[in-house]
Amino acid sequence: MGTKTISIMDDVYEKLISLKKSDESFSDQIRRLTEKGNIMELAGAWNDLNKSDAEKMKAKLLEKRKDRSRLDNN
Repeated sequence: MGTKTISIMDDVYEKLISLKKSDESFSDQIRRLTEKGNIMELAGAWNDLNKSDAEKMKAKLLEKRKDRSRLDNN
């Protein structure tokens, strides 16, 4: 398998370093971060979430959507 040299901005490099697991190469990390997962793997993941925490998460998600929408419209 061949290799490629790419240029990335310093801030992106810092983000990659912060997300990198100690036992993986940058190639492994980029592969892991860009793979599409199977949605069914998440089924039941939040079964033990209580109603109060679920409502807090929902409110935070709606807030983030509004923030994102404002950014997209500017």
